[in-house]
Amino acid sequence: MLSPPETTEPQVSQPAARQSKEIPLFLRLRGIVILLALVLFIGFFAYQIDLAFPGTPSLNNTYTPLTQATAQEIGSYDVLGKVVSKAEAESLLKTEEGKQQLSTDNGAVAITEDLIALGRKAFYRETFGNEIFFTDVTGILNGPLNLVNLTKAILSLKGQPTTNLQVTMDRDMKVGERNFKKGDILNTGLDVPANSLVPLGMITHINKGKIRVGITCAACHATVDRKTGRILEGAPNNDLDTGLMLALASNSASWFRQTGVNPLMIPRGEHTYIKSDNKEGRLPDAKALEEAVDNQLLTWTPGNFDSTPDNHNNPSQNPPSYTFGAYPYGWSGNAAIGWFHGLTTLNSNVHGTNSDQTSIADASQQLLGIDKDTFLGVILQNAANPIFKLPQGAKPSEFFQKNDPTPGTPNINEVIKMPGYPKGSPFILDGLMANSPGFPVAAQLNGMSAYQNTLAPPPVETRDVAAVQHGAAIFTRAGCVECHSGRYFTNNHVIAEQEIKSQPSRAMAQAPVARNFTAPQTYPSNVQVPLPENPPVLNVPTDITSEEDFKLAFAIGNSGGYKVPSLIGLNVTAPYLHDGGVAAGPEALKVDENGYDIVNPDQLGIPGTLLSNILPEPRASLRVLIDRNLRRQTVLANRANSDLQESNADGSGHNYWVDKQAGFSTQGQTDLIEFLLSLDDAPQVVPIQKN
Repeated sequence: MLSPPETTEPQVSQPAARQSKEIPLFLRLRGIVILLALVLFIGFFAYQIDLAFPGTPSLNNTYTPLTQATAQEIGSYDVLGKVVSKAEAESLLKTEEGKQQLSTDNGAVAITEDLIALGRKAFYRETFGNEIFFTDVTGILNGPLNLVNLTKAILSLKGQPTTNLQVTMDRDMKVGERNFKKGDILNTGLDVPANSLVPLGMITHINKGKIRVGITCAACHATVDRKTGRILEGAPNNDLDTGLMLALASNSASWFRQTGVNPLMIPRGEHTYIKSDNKEGRLPDAKALEEAVDNQLLTWTPGNFDSTPDNHNNPSQNPPSYTFGAYPYGWSGNAAIGWFHGLTTLNSNVHGTNSDQTSIADASQQLLGIDKDTFLGVILQNAANPIFKLPQGAKPSEFFQKNDPTPGTPNINEVIKMPGYPKGSPFILDGLMANSPGFPVAAQLNGMSAYQNTLAPPPVETRDVAAVQHGAAIFTRAGCVECHSGRYFTNNHVIAEQEIKSQPSRAMAQAPVARNFTAPQTYPSNVQVPLPENPPVLNVPTDITSEEDFKLAFAIGNSGGYKVPSLIGLNVTAPYLHDGGVAAGPEALKVDENGYDIVNPDQLGIPGTLLSNILPEPRASLRVLIDRNLRRQTVLANRANSDLQESNADGSGHNYWVDKQAGFSTQGQTDLIEFLLSLDDAPQVVPIQKN
């Protein structure tokens, strides 16, 4: 407290004295008012608008400026999967007939810098609204992977990058049949770039006072380089544990169709609902269903995700986005027609189907034998947000329609119905194309396709050119070049499962989808979304893929097949084969010119690598791929693991050997491996090919 003024101090008149006290009080009040107004202003707009972060990373923080771009030409066109070169386009645009051929009315998409920039932005930031399904329905933030624990884990990095964000359990928790203890470390496989507050590919939305998280392409198809901290655009995140993260959510049962759990086989619970035939029924017991789904999600290998709707547990590896010349897309080659030779189809499948489980509700009876209301009821009975949680006695389809955040569309994500919906087609498999309002048809998807077609793996330093040349010669001599041909080392075909003999479950996964097909059609790329009434329709050509490949991709009249993948980027894509079963750790083998020894058998296969938080080493894993003795022991290690049996991952098949029994020396095997690892953005050595 201040003492009263001395009598020797000059006296101030009463009004002035009163003013001297009131001015500081006014200033203080004004400051408080301004602060409150600022808080209210920010709060108001945070409530009214959708704030999303982080932004698109600077190219300077990636490896892309250091790589040689692909041969995709600025000024070329894609006409529903048929490429028109820049030179051809310049000639065509000189005539009226040519202008019509390259018009958007005809389905033509010009490859421009602006399109690629739109695609890069979408690759990193576009969720198509999946944050609502992940947060409000799945409850991804309701478990131990909540915002508090994620923030603590990221802050503990102190600005350093990581390829595996480790989160500490904040509670004891039983997930399925597995017990987690408070203090346990969860290996998420989430990548965090340097000085970032959010994992790569995770977008945080703040809307109407609620925080949600969504997933973009970058979560699975970009990673952080361990040595430099730079982002490897297009490299697969080969230890992202999506199965673990989904299992820890409060309503992981909403993902049942990505597992082998049939909800109709789960005992009935007490939750009543109205079925599609308007009769009352009881939904599966929520706790029993959650436990069953959790058990299967926890069997997924890190780096794997089940992108098929067949209700079988057969996850496959996150593929790289080194896509130029690597069509068809998808492990079975199921994305083969339409813009960018099927790449736009693949991109839509990720966002239109895989990140929103309500997407197949209208076709659930045909695909799964589950009526629409039972299907939606299973998904919504334990939704995280009360707005989406199905009340007792409700009809799920009517309840969902009342609370759908995207009115006029049949699911939660931002999509448009394609011609023929609710049937799908070889172009858009479930008949729903991911598309945000305010963008022309497929603009975001085509942009992502054009952007992905620019990506190439980082350069690999070739230290021994002679060894690589010898390896290239062996590549030809061993017959590898018969399938892995051309600049991008693929013949762009699908090989029958009976021939390739890889783990068969995944090869059959698209068969139910094909049973719901109609003729492939689309809207021109200049039609704005929301769609107008009676928009024009284009037929999507199917002649850019063979009938044999099409039937193998969708297991039509056969047991399915697997596409011949490109070999570009093998240095950053280990483990190998569709299930990731061909894997070996850095300490598994000791190799010299006389042969190899298995010095640490515990690092063979998925159990010795990804399930032990050890990344597969490319050289050792490629040796497992081409050596039958090593493969036999690796497959045995995989098959001895009950989780891998459940998720159909064993590393079998592709029985084409380059080993002593096939007449090749250990040094020849080593040289072949060095050649394979040299296949980067601009391979220094290319093998001799017949054509």
